[in-house]
Amino acid sequence: MFFIKKTQIQVNSQIRDKEVRLIDADGKMIGIVSAREAQLKANERELDLVKISPNANPPVCKIMDYGKYLYELAKREKEAKKKQTNISVKEIRLSAKIEEHDFSFKLKNAVKFLRDGDKVKVSIRFRGREMQYTSIAYQVINRFAEMIKDYGKMEKKPVMEGRSMTVMFTPIKEKQ
Repeated sequence: MFFIKKTQIQVNSQIRDKEVRLIDADGKMIGIVSAREAQLKANERELDLVKISPNANPPVCKIMDYGKYLYELAKREKEAKKKQTNISVKEIRLSAKIEEHDFSFKLKNAVKFLRDGDKVKVSIRFRGREMQYTSIAYQVINRFAEMIKDYGKMEKKPVMEGRSMTVMFTPIKEKQ
């Protein structure tokens, strides 16, 4: 298979070289022929002459169905795109003095995000004198991590960034 950018592909009458190395539709090497003769052979089979390697000396051309080739190329790109995983980061904000119901609600949302395959960023924002009691925030985060351990794991220890403490959780891949 050949992978060529669509903008660089020269087809049929766009090929202006004197001689080209010709490959048959079956993949068999025909040899070095004039571009006009290669075009005539492609016309005989009612196929297209496509330049697949323009930098070679002489350029390599192949007899093929160009429309089918573009369709296969688009199909391959679509398959590759389908297999890509798109991971987004969802943020959940807690406070150092969070109530039990609020904590369980945020926990439930975090579990839902992790099940969907998203990363979860948990941040605790400090206001005023709360900066002096960062140990309370560590307890809240550790409790959160303990409750969520079946669905996600902590990437690294909680980090202080200015007036907030953040930690990232990544989803645990389920064994199949």
